[in-house]
Amino acid sequence: MQSISRPILRITTNPALLRTLSTSPRAMGAGDLGSPKSHGFTSTEKDSFTRREAAHEGMYIRQQELDKVRRLKLKLKEQRKHMDELDKHLDEFSKAQGGEQN
Repeated sequence: MQSISRPILRITTNPALLRTLSTSPRAMGAGDLGSPKSHGFTSTEKDSFTRREAAHEGMYIRQQELDKVRRLKLKLKEQRKHMDELDKHLDEFSKAQGGEQN
């Protein structure tokens, strides 16, 4: 009898087999940062943090767009300069070939 009950006790006392996996959501108070709003996100009442965060995000996006426009304008200017150089070379080449008599 003792040999039969001993393996059963070993199985039930093994800590690896007794662990349970439990996950639970974090409990947050009504005013805690990250807690869901009781009035929802579509409400006209927004706290100062939400307004400030939205303004900061808007400024960041605007700055990124302005930087992108500046880079595009610079690239366009460089490409126009390159096109002007190509036109100049083409004119010189056609004059050397006798294509234009100016």
